[in-house]
Parts: sequence; C-alpha cells; structure tokens
Amino acid sequence: MKAYVTRRIPQDDLERISAHADLASWEGDEPVPRDVLLEAIADLDGLLCMLTDRIDAELISAATDLRVVSQMAVGVDNIDLEACRERGIRVGHTPDVLTEAVADHAIGLLLAAARRIPEGLREVSEGRWGAWDPWHQLGVDVHGTTLGIVGMGRLGNAVARRARGFGMTVIYASRRETGEIGERLPLDDLLSMADHVVLTVPLTSETERMIDGAALGQMKESAVLVNISRGPVVDHAALEGALRSGSIFAAALDVTDPEPLPSHSTLLDLDNCLVVPHIASATRNTREAMARLATDNLLAGLDGREMPAEMGL
Repeated sequence: MKAYVTRRIPQDDLERISAHADLASWEGDEPVPRDVLLEAIADLDGLLCMLTDRIDAELISAATDLRVVSQMAVGVDNIDLEACRERGIRVGHTPDVLTEAVADHAIGLLLAAARRIPEGLREVSEGRWGAWDPWHQLGVDVHGTTLGIVGMGRLGNAVARRARGFGMTVIYASRRETGEIGERLPLDDLLSMADHVVLTVPLTSETERMIDGAALGQMKESAVLVNISRGPVVDHAALEGALRSGSIFAAALDVTDPEPLPSHSTLLDLDNCLVVPHIASATRNTREAMARLATDNLLAGLDGREMPAEMGL
C-alpha cells in the first residue's frame, strides 16, 4: 500500500504510517503544490491531508487506487464528498480533539475585541500612551450580556459552557434542538437580541455568506461578531461597511475569505476589526491530538477497519 501526507506531522505518527504503507510526504512549510499532489496521488491507497489541500473531483479522478482520505481538521469543505462517495472512498476527520482549544480561543477573541485590547497594545508600543483619562478607549461589557451562538454542535456547546462562567445568557440558532445550555431561536431573532455573536457553523451552501449586510443590520450597535467557523460564512465587504459605519461595535476573525487575508485588505486598517491567522486550534497538545487521530483514521481505512472518526457519506 502507498500513502501520502501533505504536511509535516509528528515523527511518531509518520513511523506508524510507515509501518503499514510505503510513505511519502511533503516537507515544505507551505501547502503541497497542486501539480505535486496530482502526480503523487495517481497510485495512492491513502491520503492524509490538510484543510489547505483542495481534494476535488479532478484530484479524485486521478487517484485510481485511492481508498481513504483522512483530513487533519474537523471541517471538510475542501473535500468533494460526493465524488468520494461515488468512488467508495472513505473520509475521516478530527472532531472532538480540538473543541476545547477552539472554544477557549473564541472567548479570548470576544474579550479582546470587546475590551479593545489590540488597540491598547498598539497605543503603548507606538508611544501614544498619555495621561489616564476616564473616558479613553471605552469598550463594551461581556459579563452579564446575552451571547448568540450560530451553530450549536460540539463547538457551540463548548462556547456556551464558557459563557456561563461569565454570567452570560445563551441563545442559539441551529437546525436542531442541540443546545445543552440556552434557548434555540430563529437566526433573525438571535441577531437582534444578542449582545455578541459567535459563529461556529460549518461551511455549506446554506451557510455561505450567511452573515451578509441584512444580517449585520439586525445586530446591535454595541455587538461584537466573532467568527471561528470558516471565512466565507461572512460577507467581508458587508462586514467592513458595518464596522466603518458603527452599525456593530467590533469583529474578531480567526478565519477570513480569502485566506490568508492579503496584507492590503482594508479590513486590516480598522481598529475595530481583530484578525488572527486561523490559530483557534493552535496549541501543541491539540495539534498533536489532531495528527494522532488523523493517523488513526488513515490506518483504519487502509486496513478496512472501522475508522475512529469517519464522515458518513
């Protein structure tokens, strides 16, 4: 059997794969080039990939022997699941192991944007820190407010548990009654009632550009929008307009569209827009757990065993 890993993962995991298959991997810091992956996949049995890899119909059609795709991420919007289903290719992903780290990050982004922490850091580092002023750099409260969570799966519930520690009232919008905490509401009601909004939905045709100009117009002027889902869930042009006009207070984005966000993006000019480079799950323990689970999925798929975390296609 032959397997390919599209980015560096811990040596222990590489050795486990090597014990079961003829292994090749991409060692670069950037995503594997498309032409390299197209050439490599021709005779592969298994592929361990990242969310930066486009596993589309073209790639799958070139993979005549492919039996399993194991992604080191929860979301699989970069994988053509229908093409995999038609070919009988099993797909694994890495839910659960990153939930708590990402939920921590969501609250961190909310606090940073609400209390204008990045602005304060810039003021100090640029030598603009003046005499104490009781009305300088006022933020908005997080404790005791209402948090709206859009998408109430594992991650949404983890964010809700943390919100309870801040004395927040939780409301959520979801296709099903899945909240361990909080009241389920239609999205329009949530947007108008929430003091702050956190996006945790997967990227699908239904959620793409879900947060557009109309949705942003329903939010409170004091609201902070946090996106830890996928960049295209938010219409960035509409978001910039809302931030510039003051129709919402601030936004904090772990994910963007496109990604990475170009350095000339005018969103980066805004003091009330905090952008970080897709690091919600970036703790050492979490990334090692993700790599371990992705490896477990790959090996199980190659052996024809039940995969620990398989997408139901």
